[in-house]
Amino acid sequence: MTDAVNAYPGERLGLPRTGSGSVARVGRRIGALLIDYTAATIIATAFLGFNQFALPSEAGLTQFTPLVVFALLQILFIPTAGGSPGHRILGMRLVSLDGGWVGLWRPIVRTFLLIVVIPAVIWDEDQRGLHDKAVRTVLVRT
Repeated sequence: MTDAVNAYPGERLGLPRTGSGSVARVGRRIGALLIDYTAATIIATAFLGFNQFALPSEAGLTQFTPLVVFALLQILFIPTAGGSPGHRILGMRLVSLDGGWVGLWRPIVRTFLLIVVIPAVIWDEDQRGLHDKAVRTVLVRT
Protein backbone atom coordinates (compact mmCIF):
# COMPACT_ATOMS: atom_id res chain seq x y z
CA MET A 1 0.00 0.00 0.00
CA THR A 2 1.30 3.44 -0.89
CA ASP A 3 0.63 6.68 0.89
CA ALA A 4 -1.23 9.21 -1.22
CA VAL A 5 0.83 12.37 -1.46
CA ASN A 6 -0.57 15.57 -2.88
CA ALA A 7 1.25 16.83 -5.92
CA TYR A 8 0.40 20.40 -4.90
CA PRO A 9 -1.49 22.25 -2.13
CA GLY A 10 -5.23 22.03 -2.66
CA GLU A 11 -5.21 18.94 -4.86
CA ARG A 12 -7.19 16.83 -2.39
CA LEU A 13 -9.67 19.70 -2.04
CA GLY A 14 -10.28 19.64 -5.80
CA LEU A 15 -8.60 23.01 -6.39
CA PRO A 16 -6.40 23.81 -9.39
CA ARG A 17 -2.61 23.86 -9.11
CA THR A 18 -2.24 27.52 -10.14
CA GLY A 19 -4.30 30.51 -11.14
CA SER A 20 -7.79 31.50 -10.09
CA GLY A 21 -9.23 29.19 -7.44
CA SER A 22 -5.88 27.74 -6.38
CA VAL A 23 -4.74 27.86 -2.75
CA ALA A 24 -3.29 31.25 -1.86
CA ARG A 25 0.34 30.82 -0.93
CA VAL A 26 2.11 31.97 2.21
CA GLY A 27 3.66 35.14 0.77
CA ARG A 28 0.31 36.58 -0.25
CA ARG A 29 -1.26 35.66 3.07
CA ILE A 30 1.51 37.31 5.07
CA GLY A 31 1.27 40.39 2.84
CA ALA A 32 -2.48 40.58 3.44
CA LEU A 33 -1.96 40.26 7.19
CA LEU A 34 0.54 43.15 7.12
CA ILE A 35 -1.85 45.31 5.07
CA ASP A 36 -4.76 44.58 7.41
CA TYR A 37 -2.81 45.17 10.62
CA THR A 38 -1.27 48.37 9.24
CA ALA A 39 -4.73 49.63 8.28
CA ALA A 40 -6.04 48.71 11.74
CA THR A 41 -3.18 50.60 13.40
CA ILE A 42 -3.78 53.69 11.23
CA ILE A 43 -7.51 53.64 12.03
CA ALA A 44 -6.84 53.14 15.75
CA THR A 45 -4.32 55.99 15.77
CA ALA A 46 -6.39 58.42 13.70
CA PHE A 47 -9.83 57.85 15.19
CA LEU A 48 -9.51 56.04 18.51
CA GLY A 49 -6.61 57.80 20.21
CA PHE A 50 -4.17 54.91 20.05
CA ASN A 51 -0.58 55.99 20.72
CA GLN A 52 1.77 53.43 19.25
CA PHE A 53 4.74 54.97 21.06
CA ALA A 54 3.23 54.86 24.55
CA LEU A 55 4.73 52.45 27.05
CA PRO A 56 2.43 49.56 28.02
CA SER A 57 2.14 50.99 31.54
CA GLU A 58 0.91 54.29 30.05
CA ALA A 59 -1.34 52.79 27.36
CA GLY A 60 -3.38 50.45 29.53
CA LEU A 61 -6.05 48.62 27.57
CA THR A 62 -5.72 51.00 24.63
CA GLN A 63 -2.66 49.01 23.55
CA PHE A 64 -5.13 46.41 22.20
CA THR A 65 -7.07 48.91 20.09
CA PRO A 66 -5.37 47.96 16.77
CA LEU A 67 -6.06 44.28 17.47
CA VAL A 68 -9.75 45.01 18.08
CA VAL A 69 -9.95 47.09 14.89
CA PHE A 70 -8.15 44.28 13.01
CA ALA A 71 -10.71 41.77 14.28
CA LEU A 72 -13.61 44.02 13.28
CA LEU A 73 -12.17 44.47 9.78
CA GLN A 74 -11.93 40.69 9.39
CA ILE A 75 -15.42 40.03 10.74
CA LEU A 76 -17.07 42.76 8.65
CA PHE A 77 -15.25 42.32 5.34
CA ILE A 78 -15.03 38.53 5.01
CA PRO A 79 -18.78 37.88 4.76
CA THR A 80 -19.51 41.04 2.76
CA ALA A 81 -16.53 41.36 0.40
CA GLY A 82 -15.29 37.77 0.38
CA GLY A 83 -12.11 38.64 2.24
CA SER A 84 -10.37 41.25 4.31
CA PRO A 85 -9.08 44.41 2.61
CA GLY A 86 -5.60 42.86 2.48
CA HIS A 87 -6.97 39.66 0.93
CA ARG A 88 -8.83 41.58 -1.75
CA ILE A 89 -5.92 43.93 -2.53
CA LEU A 90 -3.60 40.94 -3.04
CA GLY A 91 -6.11 38.99 -5.12
CA MET A 92 -7.51 36.47 -2.65
CA ARG A 93 -10.90 35.51 -1.25
CA LEU A 94 -12.06 33.23 1.52
CA VAL A 95 -14.43 30.46 0.45
CA SER A 96 -16.32 27.77 2.30
CA LEU A 97 -15.37 24.19 1.42
CA ASP A 98 -19.04 23.38 0.88
CA GLY A 99 -19.26 26.08 -1.78
CA GLY A 100 -21.79 28.26 0.02
CA TRP A 101 -21.59 31.67 1.61
CA VAL A 102 -19.13 31.78 4.50
CA GLY A 103 -21.84 33.22 6.73
CA LEU A 104 -21.31 35.17 9.92
CA TRP A 105 -20.13 32.54 12.40
CA ARG A 106 -17.12 31.41 10.32
CA PRO A 107 -15.45 34.86 10.21
CA ILE A 108 -16.00 35.30 13.95
CA VAL A 109 -14.49 31.94 14.93
CA ARG A 110 -11.72 32.21 12.29
CA THR A 111 -10.75 35.70 13.49
CA PHE A 112 -10.65 34.63 17.14
CA LEU A 113 -8.33 31.74 16.22
CA LEU A 114 -6.22 34.05 14.03
CA ILE A 115 -5.76 36.45 16.95
CA VAL A 116 -4.67 33.58 19.18
CA VAL A 117 -1.87 33.11 16.55
CA ILE A 118 -0.93 29.45 17.16
CA PRO A 119 -3.74 27.98 15.01
CA ALA A 120 -2.76 30.31 12.17
CA VAL A 121 0.87 29.13 12.03
CA ILE A 122 0.14 25.39 12.09
CA TRP A 123 -0.65 24.28 8.54
CA ASP A 124 -1.69 21.11 6.81
CA GLU A 125 -0.44 19.80 3.46
CA ASP A 126 -2.92 22.10 1.69
CA GLN A 127 -1.34 25.14 3.37
CA ARG A 128 -4.49 25.75 5.40
CA GLY A 129 -4.01 26.93 8.97
CA LEU A 130 -5.92 25.36 11.82
CA HIS A 131 -8.07 28.50 11.92
CA ASP A 132 -9.30 27.70 8.38
CA LYS A 133 -9.62 23.97 9.02
CA ALA A 134 -11.76 24.62 12.11
CA VAL A 135 -14.34 26.58 10.13
CA ARG A 136 -13.98 24.58 6.88
CA THR A 137 -12.72 27.44 4.71
CA VAL A 138 -9.84 27.93 2.32
CA LEU A 139 -8.14 31.12 1.11
CA VAL A 140 -7.94 31.01 -2.68
CA ARG A 141 -6.60 33.26 -5.42
CA THR A 142 -9.11 35.28 -7.43
